[in-house]
Amino acid sequence: MKEILEKVKRVFPLQNIKKQRENLYFVETEKIHLVSLITNLRDINGFKHLVLLTAVDRIENGVFQLTYLLNNDELKIDLGVRVFLDRENAEMESIHHLWKQAATYQRELREMFGINFSGSPRVDKAFILEGWDGMPPYRRDFDTLKYSEETYFPRPGRSTNDPAEYMKQKMYPDE
Repeated sequence: MKEILEKVKRVFPLQNIKKQRENLYFVETEKIHLVSLITNLRDINGFKHLVLLTAVDRIENGVFQLTYLLNNDELKIDLGVRVFLDRENAEMESIHHLWKQAATYQRELREMFGINFSGSPRVDKAFILEGWDGMPPYRRDFDTLKYSEETYFPRPGRSTNDPAEYMKQKMYPDE
């Protein structure tokens, strides 16, 4: 993996190269280089499989972290490529032309985080949350308690327990 990363570093600016374990590395790059970098990794360096595309809301830094996890089956290694997007203008170029399944990930991230993937097919069509018009629910500033209190009615017979005390009573009822 080190040889591949050294070769790629000659062409693309990579930051924060991290070895998670022997067969898993993570790198960061800038938004402008992402699609070219991933294309290079796929076409030249054998990372033929997009394992997943996911996001993390780093609200304290004002960014979303996208992670593209790629697999090289010949070498039995995975590489996570991370890019950071401004939360206020969360937009990323689509990679669906490289892997068709990326369009599904991108639709989900659009709906759940509000990240737009320009050029992605059906990215604006409802995916999971049909009829939803509020704040995307995976954003960390989404108030789940407020949403549930406004949406659902309290049911009789429900109570809230302290988990530690509840488990203690269940496991050691005679104490």
